[in-house]
Amino acid sequence: MKRGLVLITLGTLLVYASCTSENKGKEVEEKYTVTEPFRTDTSYNKEYVSQIKSLKNIEIRAQEKGYLQNMYVDEGQYVKAGQLLFRIMPKMYEAEYQKAEAEAKIANIEYQNAKSLAEKNIVSPNEVAMAKAKYDQANAEMSIAKLHLSFTEIRAPFDGVIDRIPLRLGSLVEEGELLTSLSDNNQMQVYFNVSEPEYLEYQTNVAGRANPKVSLILANNQTFKNKGDIEVIEGEFDNETGNIAFRAKFLNHDHLLKNGQTGKVQMTVPLKNALIIPQKATYELQDRKYVFVVDKNGVVKSRNIEIGGELPDLYIVSNGVSEHDKILLEGVQKVKDDDKIKYEFVSASQALSQLKLKAE
Repeated sequence: MKRGLVLITLGTLLVYASCTSENKGKEVEEKYTVTEPFRTDTSYNKEYVSQIKSLKNIEIRAQEKGYLQNMYVDEGQYVKAGQLLFRIMPKMYEAEYQKAEAEAKIANIEYQNAKSLAEKNIVSPNEVAMAKAKYDQANAEMSIAKLHLSFTEIRAPFDGVIDRIPLRLGSLVEEGELLTSLSDNNQMQVYFNVSEPEYLEYQTNVAGRANPKVSLILANNQTFKNKGDIEVIEGEFDNETGNIAFRAKFLNHDHLLKNGQTGKVQMTVPLKNALIIPQKATYELQDRKYVFVVDKNGVVKSRNIEIGGELPDLYIVSNGVSEHDKILLEGVQKVKDDDKIKYEFVSASQALSQLKLKAE
């Protein structure tokens, strides 16, 4: 009987100790920090995959058939306008020109004789006209032969850099065959695609239009030293992607940029009355962003949000929460749906005061 009394007493003490421990845990329960989304006028940088093209980039092709007799340049060489690049063996074209030149001289002699005889009324004016027509025809054929001869010398049409040369000396060159390409890299045109909503925002929001100055981020994630200017928007949208191409121009006096490079254009986009939240108030699940919204009873509920842009330490929210919601700022990894928490509320200005914000 005494043993039973001892066991009951011991059980009572354990229950009391357990209750005391639970009560003590609630007394030191963690208090979380809660804040609210914040509206402001701001701007953010958006990046677009881009294609870099030379202002001038052409293929240089043979205009006559023949053997490649001389190459006066090498791959990657900078050349000046009018500089001789290649010569195709000209012997046949030289002979044709000499023949045409001789025929033109003969036709001229006949024409002069006809004029002289006409002055003495020995031949009729029609014969003089015929002689003049033959002389003109001979001159035209000589000009054509001279043109063909000139085609055997291939010269640079503008200043630029020589690309790969696929042929070697002595190669038989067909008419129209590619000899090399020439690029003028002093100015570069950078193309990037913009979605239809972004295009409409850019075109219609005249007062707050995005800065026409853009930056270029190269493949090594370094920013190109010169800013570019948006100068052209193409005339049609791509039906498959729903995008339209913008073109920016960059000065490239150091010739760092080359035709065919890729990069990312970074454009500053203004936003009026944007909804801002701290990045640390979010968490990610299956590539989607979430926040915990806290109701008036302190119960947390996860909510999916859509990110419209990104600033240092901040997200611009396009959908999911409003400025009237309270969101968990600290401890998003410690709670789960339907947890009831104790919290301390801090205003948006307090929460954002230690963060980087590009507000206007």
